[in-house]
Amino acid sequence: MEGKKAKELAARLLKVGKGRVYLEPKEMAKVAEAMTKDDIRGLIAERIIKKRGSKEQSMGRNRVLQEKKSRGRRRGKGKRSATRKVRSEQKLRWIGRVRSQRETLKEMTTKNPELVKELGYSKIYRRIKGNYFRGKRHLVEYIEGAKK
Repeated sequence: MEGKKAKELAARLLKVGKGRVYLEPKEMAKVAEAMTKDDIRGLIAERIIKKRGSKEQSMGRNRVLQEKKSRGRRRGKGKRSATRKVRSEQKLRWIGRVRSQRETLKEMTTKNPELVKELGYSKIYRRIKGNYFRGKRHLVEYIEGAKK
């Protein structure tokens, strides 16, 4: 069997690409004599046909880098390409905004209960949930603006 065909068969047997199969140049006569898959298996066992090591990239440096990033390093201004709005999760920002507004509404009911009662606590609460207010200050202005 010629070298090219032997290489193809060996690659299939070793479950690698043809490029990773190495045929011993001194033993090409034995490779030429091989006729069947069993013969090729025998040559692999005799170490005349070998499997070359892979040339893939090492993960070592990457592991070190990921470890540093997990500790919060390498996250400075030079590494940022997007705005803060994009980098932070929108839902988490919304949750924070809603919680602070609800807290403010609760405080205002204890300080100025007549003001909140005039507008309706549940109505304001639903507006907070419905994202009506831009922020805490907007909510306060809305409630205090009602008395004017």
